[in-house]
Amino acid sequence: MQPVAPAAYRPRRPHDSPLFKLVQDRFDALALVHEEQFQKQYGRLRHASRRAVEKFLACGDLECGFARVRCDQCRAEFLVAFSCKARYLCPSCHAKRLAIWSEWLEHELLYAVPHRQFVFTVPKRLRLFFLHDRKLLGLLCRVASHTLQDFLRITMREPLAVPGIVASVQTFGSLVNFHPHLHLLVTDGVFRPDGTFIHLGFHQIEVLTEAFRRALLRAFVRKELLSEHDAQSMLAWPHSGFHVHNAVRLEADDPHGILQLARYAARAPIALERLQYDPRKQQVILVSDKTEGPTAGTHTFDALEFLARLLTHVPNKNEICVRYYGAYSVRRRHRWRKQGVLRDRQLPGAEARTPPRDDAIPTWPALRALRRRWAELLARVFEVDPLRCLRCGGSMRIISFILEPRVIDAILRHLRSKGRDPRALPEHERPPP
Repeated sequence: MQPVAPAAYRPRRPHDSPLFKLVQDRFDALALVHEEQFQKQYGRLRHASRRAVEKFLACGDLECGFARVRCDQCRAEFLVAFSCKARYLCPSCHAKRLAIWSEWLEHELLYAVPHRQFVFTVPKRLRLFFLHDRKLLGLLCRVASHTLQDFLRITMREPLAVPGIVASVQTFGSLVNFHPHLHLLVTDGVFRPDGTFIHLGFHQIEVLTEAFRRALLRAFVRKELLSEHDAQSMLAWPHSGFHVHNAVRLEADDPHGILQLARYAARAPIALERLQYDPRKQQVILVSDKTEGPTAGTHTFDALEFLARLLTHVPNKNEICVRYYGAYSVRRRHRWRKQGVLRDRQLPGAEARTPPRDDAIPTWPALRALRRRWAELLARVFEVDPLRCLRCGGSMRIISFILEPRVIDAILRHLRSKGRDPRALPEHERPPP
């Protein structure tokens, strides 16, 4: 039985996606009425959102430049447009970011120990503060992570031990509503200063929830966002709105599950397969990712309102959406390398994957050289080989990058005059004799 050949890569067509059509059709209209109709509920239309829309509308557009890919055997060619690399708004570019990030997590950061997910949520009364001041999301990360570290130290009676924490900020709910909360990927235990790993035993999540509630309210009082009276009244609520969930646990021998959980925590607000856009009715149909509860099922939104919702989740320039604490912090890992705690990419007693030794740390040019090639990345994301020729099955390679507008116009005009698709080879073409 012959092995099945890998699927051939077909360049994506972002202009055909419902999200692209929605943004292209309705963003200008939204910009005109946003302050009057949506600013009170969704906050102001930030410069970061406008810039992300500009980049998204140019994503995959051949008119903005492309790479030429040619088969070495039959000389067949196709063109690959440049990506916008925008975070959260463009599902394709965000998926590529997650693929690179998860590769780094697997080979450079995560230790081979059990991991647990902690989800921290806050009451509705506090969510508007994060909508109008996104810097408070960093405060939320610090409070949750430090509270969790103290909780684990006290629970395990190890005052000098630290867990490894990867904290991902999510600002969206199932219906793209503004719902700031945290997903923390945490080692299910702590590391002593000598690198020994101690597994987490019995713990009371209610105690952690109460500690998180009090710590965040104290931080809001210090920031003068709440008065002492308001904080005390919120502590008296029978249903506080604060919640911590940690039922998801993965063993050390399930690295695929751990990476999948990390990508889920840092995912984009919507998936294109769950989205439909009706330009005639100016409506968006969204299928929820929940299977039960009030947000489950299919929901219909006005196009302008849905777009206003979506743009609230675009991060500001240089805004940090993933943070590292404890054993995963840069400072801690650097200190352990200098002290010789990390040997041969393992932590003593933990069988851990760790960063390389000091003598193996690559320079910045080497780091850039280590970035996965475009073809390898797409093969990882879409499980296809983008450098496999559609005609003859031979090997293809990138021969040039076209950036000059005059050359771009000439190439595209020539291909279209011949009735050729500039993105990929027609299936009916046969290899030359």
